[in-house]
Amino acid sequence: MGAPYPQPFRDRALAMTDLTGMRLLIVDGDGSGAEPLRRLLVGAGYADILLASDPATAHHLAATAQPDVVVLDLGTPGPAADLATQEIRGLAADPDGPAVLVITPDGTPQARHRALALGARDFVARPVDSDELLLRVANALHTRHLQQQLNDRSAIFRERASELDAARVESLSILTAISEYHDDDTGQHSQRVGICAALIARALGLPESFVSLIRDAAPLHDIGKVGISRRILLKPGKLTPSEWIHMQRHVEIGAQILSSARSPELRLAAEIARTHHERWDGNGYDAGLAGEEIPISGRITALADVWDTLTHERPYKSAWDEQDALAEIHSQAGYHFDPRVAAAFATIDRRVLSEPAADVVSHAA
Repeated sequence: MGAPYPQPFRDRALAMTDLTGMRLLIVDGDGSGAEPLRRLLVGAGYADILLASDPATAHHLAATAQPDVVVLDLGTPGPAADLATQEIRGLAADPDGPAVLVITPDGTPQARHRALALGARDFVARPVDSDELLLRVANALHTRHLQQQLNDRSAIFRERASELDAARVESLSILTAISEYHDDDTGQHSQRVGICAALIARALGLPESFVSLIRDAAPLHDIGKVGISRRILLKPGKLTPSEWIHMQRHVEIGAQILSSARSPELRLAAEIARTHHERWDGNGYDAGLAGEEIPISGRITALADVWDTLTHERPYKSAWDEQDALAEIHSQAGYHFDPRVAAAFATIDRRVLSEPAADVVSHAA
């Protein structure tokens, strides 16, 4: 079938990586070429070589033995070679499966194009030049080796990305718990605000990427309350003017806590912490922004925060009836709230906001 594998070529293959331990499957179209081909490959240093003489065996071995490269010898021209050509598609069906190298009896461009169209990675025309064949086998194995390395690294990256995402979620949960520590012993207010904000954002037709971000960021709207006296936070009666000024500082404190954040969620949380007490009419705090000067994140979270505060008991108030709270939101459209945000809020399914926060995440996912 040709001269032995030239040493420079073998050195080149081994320099790329040691390919000789990789698995080869020889599929012989008419039974005439398998043994000479096997001897050639063994002489080149390949030891893990499987043989198949019919399509059923070839497909079984390709699926179970997981060869790295299939060498499909189509045999001599004729019906048997045409039938074997059809086997290329099945052997090459798995994009992560073995590369198919075809030894074709027909070296015309049309035959080569057909083999490539069916999924072959490479081909060698008869009469076979052994040096060319071994180089093409080595190249196919090297490509397969690189593909496996890429798949392995992709799997590692996916695992690390999953771990990082879990750490991100855990960090956000811890920060949310910190923000609730002084002000909400149920631990649900902040989560409900996040869910409500996400539902409003979706009702406004904002991108799903933003819906996801605000769902994670809005629960941190009151993180600045860690710097406010618990005596003031839990005071059952009306705050004095000096106490109210002190309470308002939580906006500034929250923005400062999150000011150096680099993640998208925490950057948005910083924006929300700073602006969720601004009012559409300009009479809010801390900066007295008005209308669309207020970031959409702050406008959305302002309404979500007020709604949850109205409809749940606090140390200084009883929970409002939902219809009264809805009437209050409607009456404040154009004053406290962005009218578009209030209109979007009116369209969401508010029943889910009365469920435990852990149960309503899917509604805003």
